[in-house]
Amino acid sequence: MADPESSAVFSLCVFTFILSRDLTEAAAKELTQTAIKYGGQVVEPKRDGTIPLDQVTHVISNTIDFPQYNDAAAMMLPVVKSNWITMSLARGKQAQIRHFTPDPRMIFSDVAVSCADIPSNDKNAIVGAVMAMGGMDSDNVTRTTTHICALSLDHPKCKTAIEKKLKCKIVLPHWFDDCFKLGKRIDEKPYLLPDAEILKPDLEDPVKVPSSQHLQGATSARPDYMPIPTDSSPGARPTLTVFAGKKIMLSTDLAIRNRLLKILEDLITAGGGEMTDDVEKCDWFICQYRDGPQYIRASHNGKTVGNLSWLYHLITQNEWTSPLRRLLHYPIPRDGIPGFKDKRITVSNYGGEARIYLENLITAAGATFTKTMKADNTHLITARDNSEKCEAARDWNIEMVNHLWIEESYAKCEMQSLTVPKYTHFPPRTNLGEVIGQTFLDEKKVAAMYYPGGPEKPTASSKRKRKILELADENSFSEGPAEGVVIGRQARKEFDIMKDSDADYAEKTTEVFGVPAPAKRRATEVSTPARTRHVRGGKENETPDTSITSSSRSAKDKALHRLSDLAPDIALYEKEKKRGVNNGHWGGKRAADLIEKEHLNRRSHSSPGNAGTEEDGQTNTEKMPTKKTRPSLKEVEMRVVLTGFKRWVSDKHKEDADRKKLRELGIQVVADGQPCDYLVAPQLVRTVKFLRNLSKGATIVSSAWIEECLDTKKVPDPKDYLLRDRESEKKFGLNLQASVEKARKNNGKLLWSVPIYCTASIKNGTDSYKAIAEANGAIFMVYAARSGTTIKPTSPEEDDGGRDPVYLLSTTNPEEKRLWKKFNDMAEKGNMEPRVVAPDWLLDVVMRQELSFDKKYLVSNFFS
Repeated sequence: MADPESSAVFSLCVFTFILSRDLTEAAAKELTQTAIKYGGQVVEPKRDGTIPLDQVTHVISNTIDFPQYNDAAAMMLPVVKSNWITMSLARGKQAQIRHFTPDPRMIFSDVAVSCADIPSNDKNAIVGAVMAMGGMDSDNVTRTTTHICALSLDHPKCKTAIEKKLKCKIVLPHWFDDCFKLGKRIDEKPYLLPDAEILKPDLEDPVKVPSSQHLQGATSARPDYMPIPTDSSPGARPTLTVFAGKKIMLSTDLAIRNRLLKILEDLITAGGGEMTDDVEKCDWFICQYRDGPQYIRASHNGKTVGNLSWLYHLITQNEWTSPLRRLLHYPIPRDGIPGFKDKRITVSNYGGEARIYLENLITAAGATFTKTMKADNTHLITARDNSEKCEAARDWNIEMVNHLWIEESYAKCEMQSLTVPKYTHFPPRTNLGEVIGQTFLDEKKVAAMYYPGGPEKPTASSKRKRKILELADENSFSEGPAEGVVIGRQARKEFDIMKDSDADYAEKTTEVFGVPAPAKRRATEVSTPARTRHVRGGKENETPDTSITSSSRSAKDKALHRLSDLAPDIALYEKEKKRGVNNGHWGGKRAADLIEKEHLNRRSHSSPGNAGTEEDGQTNTEKMPTKKTRPSLKEVEMRVVLTGFKRWVSDKHKEDADRKKLRELGIQVVADGQPCDYLVAPQLVRTVKFLRNLSKGATIVSSAWIEECLDTKKVPDPKDYLLRDRESEKKFGLNLQASVEKARKNNGKLLWSVPIYCTASIKNGTDSYKAIAEANGAIFMVYAARSGTTIKPTSPEEDDGGRDPVYLLSTTNPEEKRLWKKFNDMAEKGNMEPRVVAPDWLLDVVMRQELSFDKKYLVSNFFS
């Protein structure tokens, strides 16, 4: 390691410090002396408290809650935590920026993981996800390692950590998976070895309702009273500094009483602020609703716009925070969010401030909040999928989601689709109340909905504000859990947002840092050929154009884009959870491939002088690759789904090796549910995989084709291996290839709008039938004893056409038989023809790809 005493680690750095509760004046003073000692410079704020960002290279802050954060993001100026300085000194060179961002959306920013007894594919997926979200990977366990990912404590890494009493946590890989599915970092406790709660049989036992640390002062958009400042003593008026030099305007739509108005004015003026009635002159505009000429003018002119709850929060904390940081700190929509007006929503498993917050958020969105749940409720928002309300929701076919659905719908100003997996994901021993209140308001979506366009006569400040927001948006990740996050560049020359062009920016950053600036994203460039190169179009190993990947920026953006869903890997993981921990492998190497490409890209453009000797145990992200670049894999030419494939049974290592061989041949094995070209099966089977992919019109080939590919390392024509199973075809009365052709014509709409109910206690569960029915366009619902009426009562006179059939999948066990009369009555009242059928009716219809009905499928006939 380089000796920091003899090296100017910060010779090119000009720092500024943002004071906060997490970075005190004393700590900043000590860090200032350290930075100067090792070659850096420090710039102090101006008299008005603003920072001359054009003079600095690094902003040291333990929070992104400061007024000029967007300015820094627009300039790609690094904003890093204070420990970046100490870590840089420990390494003898400047540490990477990415791992020290204070942005809470980079959920693994303080995680340094080392994988133990994890299969290579799984390790690659975990490492890729962690690194994409701000974390680090370490080959060895050192004092800087925070987490060891393991399946047991038998691995030497775990034993070393225990023997040396290191502070790192030994967690199951499930923790990383659940965090990434949610896009939030949940508590590790249920995943800690050796006694991980998620491996115990009593998963439905109660979980303690956590406190909601992110909701302080943000549970309501219209507080009933003004809270007492945290730093004030009883009977004493607090001395506020947060208003110093600011002009504040209170809108008339707040409708506050004169006494409260006088108190607020006194607090603001005593703190160095000034009241104004002119929206053009104000710095902060406080209002209740997102409408009216004053709100629109203030927003267009780049004023900070918040509501009364936000103002109270500033008073109680005496510290600036963005009103976009918390959903209920920004003015609410007068008529709610489109789509929520007729919704009736209740909550479960949330407590304290979280419950109050959700009640107010639901109301602000325009829906009706109900304390109790009835059959006419449309949604249940729950922190776990286990409670009486959850059971009733399943019986009554009420949509069940976690709080992320309502938060992100409100943040993006439109109702989000319930099919997004994270909205229905419930980690088994976690109460999701611990991550409530972490969603930011989407300023771009708010602007498009409530104040589109711009001012008639834009001022210099409004032009600058708009330019800053545009650049900050261009520099941020556009998709995935880190959407909106900006990772700055290490060094730059003075850059003027309003004057310098992209070429000036590139020239100035290249001159100082030796690497060109990242290409800017422009709205007008979206449809140009140059921009389309950012989209892979299914070619996962396409060599990027050097003009685009001159920095690692686009590689990271692509990594996040592809890691944001990890759908195939997650689906495989879900499958392996059912097999058991010992035999499970749930990963994929796509994420790691992207990160590796990023490393190689960074190496090819780095200055030779940047290389140096690393400390043993140094994180992988700091290492310079020494091996030769591997040849690019062949482009994916065929995507296949396997079902009933016996070659890999109980041999996960052989499966890994064979998957790699197939990938080298241009064949990618994908998880069920992903787009595929071929379905591979040993014979005709009525499995979920087979029927779902048949419904998509996938070409069905024999398993012998895959065997031939693996044995010969060549890809024969799959048309020569079309699946032929005369015996099964005769048994089920169909021609398989004819079914495939019909499926292509049906285009997934064989059962379009056909209502199919299924008894909740049916053998093998409802999930498989749901997947098959919905793959063919059916309306699928679970029917149980407490199910409410879901078919609208209709008389024959009111119904223009004849009676349409409605199906109930059932067997003949007593619990199911009790439902038949109730179902028949419901259908008759809705002028529909009830058909209680065996599940085989659905399987045979889908297998033949013909909608038909024979009375032999009625349960009274089928099971007799």
